[in-house]
Amino acid sequence: MKLRVYIDTSVVGGYFDEEFEAVTKLFFDRIFCKDFLVYFSEISEAELSLAPDFVRELKAKIPEDCYRYLELDDEAKELAKTYIQEKVLGKASLDDAYHIAIATINRLDVLVSWNFKHIVNYDKIKLFNSINLKLGYPLIEIRSPKEFIKHESNE
Repeated sequence: MKLRVYIDTSVVGGYFDEEFEAVTKLFFDRIFCKDFLVYFSEISEAELSLAPDFVRELKAKIPEDCYRYLELDDEAKELAKTYIQEKVLGKASLDDAYHIAIATINRLDVLVSWNFKHIVNYDKIKLFNSINLKLGYPLIEIRSPKEFIKHESNE
């Protein structure tokens, strides 16, 4: 079974960012090889609608049979609101809360992001998961693309 991976827009943009480009391209190589089922949401789509054409064109290259779309439903809105109320994230980070909530309620395997301030942050991940467990949701794995790079073994 393929890993079900939610990627936020920082990952798509990272393909063209000098700091993250090399690793993001390796991550996308795995996407293009169909190693994952890749999930986006209406929040991702709204954010990407503001991005330059070349960023949107990269997303369009994701193999159609590996691409999945998720809507922001009332359950995800409520969970995101809880992350804000519990002060894991500030009100200005509502879209980040939506990404995490959507991945959580859809029980995806992992959320992948380059957003170290609000998402890929050890202390915040503990708090997201504390809320998730308290509300009956599973733990959410949150990682950077770097953790999906295959390294050759000389063993």
